[in-house]
Amino acid sequence: MDRDRCCGAGLCAQALPQVFDQGEDAVVVLLEENPPAELVAPLADVAFACPSGAIRVVEQ
Repeated sequence: MDRDRCCGAGLCAQALPQVFDQGEDAVVVLLEENPPAELVAPLADVAFACPSGAIRVVEQ
C-alpha cells in the first residue's frame, strides 16, 4: 500500500473494512497487514479497482 498515491476514494475501506479504513484525511489506513487466505481474491479485486493504484497484493 502506498499512502502517498492514495486519492481517498474509499473503495477499499467500503469493500474490505476488516482490512482497510480511512484516516481523517481520507487516506487509506491498513488495519490488517497479513489478512487471512480467504481474502486474497477480494484483495486482488480491491487492488485492481483502486483508482490511484495505491494498493498492491504480495503473496508470501
